[in-house]
Amino acid sequence: MHMLHDLKAPPAPLISFDQFLAVDIRIGAIVAVETFPEARKPALKLKIDFGPGIGVKQSSAQITRHYEGATLIGRQVAAVVNFPPRQIGKFMSEVLTLGFPNDEGEVVLFKPDAPVPNGARLF
Repeated sequence: MHMLHDLKAPPAPLISFDQFLAVDIRIGAIVAVETFPEARKPALKLKIDFGPGIGVKQSSAQITRHYEGATLIGRQVAAVVNFPPRQIGKFMSEVLTLGFPNDEGEVVLFKPDAPVPNGARLF
């Protein structure tokens, strides 16, 4: 099983608080979803609105096992917004949408348990 999905794996090495603050994790609302048939692993193309400071960014997410396009519109998700953009085929993924693996290693999206403003930063 992949190390990131290994529930028995020990914690990652210690980091400083400044290193944690360097990772900019924000909440955004999914405003558009497209299928991504060209992707090597089944994925969806998401457009996520992170509010006025960051705007709308796109992300490729391997979430097809538990999510369908139309059901995701309006859903808030967390994403790392300060990684360099990553080319995936002809698609440029600008943010990393966050989730946790379930028992089968399939992605379950992370969301706050109450609505927060788009663009709110994790601390």
